[in-house]
Amino acid sequence: MGTAGRGVLRLPGLHGYAAEFSPYWPGRVACAAAQYYGIVGCGTLAVLEQNDAGIALLRSFDWNDGLFDVTWSENNEHVLITSSGDGSLQIWDTAKTKGPLQVYKEHTQEAYSVDWSQTRGEQLVVSGSWDQTAKLWDPAVGKSLRTFKGHEGVIYSTIWSPHIPGCFASASGDQTLRIWDIKAPGVKLVIPAHQAEILSCDWCKYDENLLVTGAVDCSLKGWDLRNIRQPVFILLGHTYAIRRVKFSPFHATLLASCSYDFTVRFWDFSKPNPLLETVEHHTEFTCGLDLSLHNRGQV
Repeated sequence: MGTAGRGVLRLPGLHGYAAEFSPYWPGRVACAAAQYYGIVGCGTLAVLEQNDAGIALLRSFDWNDGLFDVTWSENNEHVLITSSGDGSLQIWDTAKTKGPLQVYKEHTQEAYSVDWSQTRGEQLVVSGSWDQTAKLWDPAVGKSLRTFKGHEGVIYSTIWSPHIPGCFASASGDQTLRIWDIKAPGVKLVIPAHQAEILSCDWCKYDENLLVTGAVDCSLKGWDLRNIRQPVFILLGHTYAIRRVKFSPFHATLLASCSYDFTVRFWDFSKPNPLLETVEHHTEFTCGLDLSLHNRGQV
C-alpha cells in the first residue's frame, strides 16, 4: 500500500488529514487519511514507524468514509480513535489486524476532530463535528456522556487542556474560540478570535491560560484566557488558510503550523522576528502536523 523513501512514505490515492505521534513509542505515528480529498470515497488509518531505513507502514485499517482526525489512547499504547466523514468515531487496536473494536455514531454530519484527555484526572474523549456540536465520550461507555451546543458554525477543532481536568477548547467556522468545562452547564468563554473561519487551535503545554488559533485569514493568534480583548501575539507569513497548529512540548514559546499554501512553518512568538523556518517539502495542501514528545527535533 505504501512506498517509502527516507523520511517519506507515499500512500497512493490517499490524502492525509491528521498525524499524531504515539505518546508511548518513539517514532510511531498514526495518520488519518481519505480518498479524493475527503469529498467522496473511503478512509484509511495508517500506523507508521520510523527506523534506520526510513518510514515503514506498520499497520493499516480501512473505513468506508474519509478519516479526518486521529488520537492515541492515554491508557493503552495500542488503541487509537479516529473520526470520520460519516459522523462516526472508530476505536482501533494496533495489536489486532482487523477492526474497528467499536463504532460510535451520534454526530449527524462529518466528525472532524477527536482528542483524548491529557490530564490524569480522567479518561475522556471529545469530538467536534460539522453538525455544530461537540460530544463527550468515555471509551468504556457505548454512547456519548454529553453534547455541547453553542457554536453557530461547523466545529473544526476540539482540544483538551493539558492542565485543567475536564476543560477543552473548540474552534469553529463561526469565527470563535470557545472554552468549555464538562462540569458546567454552558460555554465557559467565547472568544471572537478571527474575522474568518478558525480551522485549528492548541493549548500551550507550559501555560494553562495560553492558546493559539489558526484561521482562513492566514494568521495565527495567541490568546490569554485572563484577558481576551486583544491577542497576545499575531503571527503572519502563511499565504493560504492555516490548517493545523501545535505548540511545542519542549519550548513554551515555540509552535508549528501547516497550511493550504503547502508549507510547514516554525515560530517563536517571543522573538522580534518570530518566523524561524519555512519548510516546503509538500506538493499539496498540508493538513496534518504533530511534534514528537520523545525526540525534540521530530515533526
